Amino acid sequence: MNSSSENGTEFQQKVHPDTLVIGAGIAGIQASLEIANAGYKVYLVEKSGTIGGHMAMFDKTFPTLDCAACILTPKMVEVGQHSRIDLLTCSEVTEVNGYPGAFKVKIHKKARFVDQQLCIGCGSCAAKCPGKAPSEFDSGTALRKAIYIPFPQAVPNKYLIDPESCLYMQTDGKKCGVCVKFCPVNDCIDLHAMDEELNIEVGNIVIATGFKIFDAKKVARFGYGKFPNVLTSLELERLINAGGPTEGKITFRTKDKKGNWVFKPDGGAPDSVAIIHCVGSRDENCNAYCSKVCCMYSLKLAHLVKEKLPATAVYEYFIDMRAFGKGYEEFYQRIKKEGVHMIRGKTAKIEEIKGSLKLRSEDILNNRIIEQLADMVILAVGLEPSDGVKQLSEMIGVEIDANGWYKELDSLLDPVGTARQGVTIAGVCQGPKDIPDTVAQASAAAARVLQSIESLKEVEFI
Repeated sequence: MNSSSENGTEFQQKVHPDTLVIGAGIAGIQASLEIANAGYKVYLVEKSGTIGGHMAMFDKTFPTLDCAACILTPKMVEVGQHSRIDLLTCSEVTEVNGYPGAFKVKIHKKARFVDQQLCIGCGSCAAKCPGKAPSEFDSGTALRKAIYIPFPQAVPNKYLIDPESCLYMQTDGKKCGVCVKFCPVNDCIDLHAMDEELNIEVGNIVIATGFKIFDAKKVARFGYGKFPNVLTSLELERLINAGGPTEGKITFRTKDKKGNWVFKPDGGAPDSVAIIHCVGSRDENCNAYCSKVCCMYSLKLAHLVKEKLPATAVYEYFIDMRAFGKGYEEFYQRIKKEGVHMIRGKTAKIEEIKGSLKLRSEDILNNRIIEQLADMVILAVGLEPSDGVKQLSEMIGVEIDANGWYKELDSLLDPVGTARQGVTIAGVCQGPKDIPDTVAQASAAAARVLQSIESLKEVEFI
């Protein structure tokens, strides 16, 4: 209801019970489930073709070494089946108007080109599709078809088409179209489907847009993109995973028949692996901040390499070991006892010599410079704000800090609130953090939303 006064127009508005959650990684999933399970509708918007975010790519979680998929996929399925969650994949928020308690939001929903209601997931289309592109889910370590399901446990577990790699769309319909021909369900695939514009009204917004990993090519001295067996931590994560391109085997990168660098199960295993910490973090030339999780996930990767290849020598090159969380220091001590070699000091550069990789590094504890050969090098890349943070912050009216992360109202007293009333933040979009802290913050954001809805107090906005 509206009213006016001598000082200007005053709006008195009860909080709309629906909530918009932007981003469907573990933070967005947790917040959505908390709100929906309390009896309120949630619009969960995700720009990719599936929910799950980066956590879905992990093999194990530290320090307990629990299966990441065993924790995440039940929550993903619950989101997909929840009657109070409207899941919008391949979608992005393009406009936010209104005021706290009554935001009017415009969402651009890209065409998937495959009807989610009709698709039976048989795979006949992908089997015949000639188009290929690097798999985003496998961090580029393998190729996927132009029509694909992002990964076997994806939600929604339906096919979609990537227009950038679809031969039919790239040739304006002059070539291909075999997916339509071989699909056993009539009208399931529509290669001429159009994008949609959706308009919704919500009372609260939760931002949970997550992160992207640092581009290791920016640190040229490590040779990423030049030397095929210099990998990022996320690439190794996919190799180790049984559902990855090598069925869980750690192998060298090789070229396929068309000259693409990919990993295959028969690619040969390394006898020595070096893991370099703080790539893109704690570096004034890249990001001065600590990415917080790199030490622990590097230790986890070292353990998993030793588990897969017990005879392989594993070396950790670190600046400082920041084992900050519950059970983290104990995990660090455990990894040292497993025979992983710990070398404290910054790594200067990597060179390739006769197929091996030569690392030149400090060894601070022994006060020397060392050179060492390794068959494979893993770069523990740091975390950066996801793409589109600045545009979304301007659209919604939420500040970002000097490093590009969303700025909380008070780092001590209100880590989920923002200067924009009715908008909360959760997860790594607020700054680097591990999975337990992300889940805790997502639950806190959901609690703030529920408090706002259930109070149903009339709030004045001038």
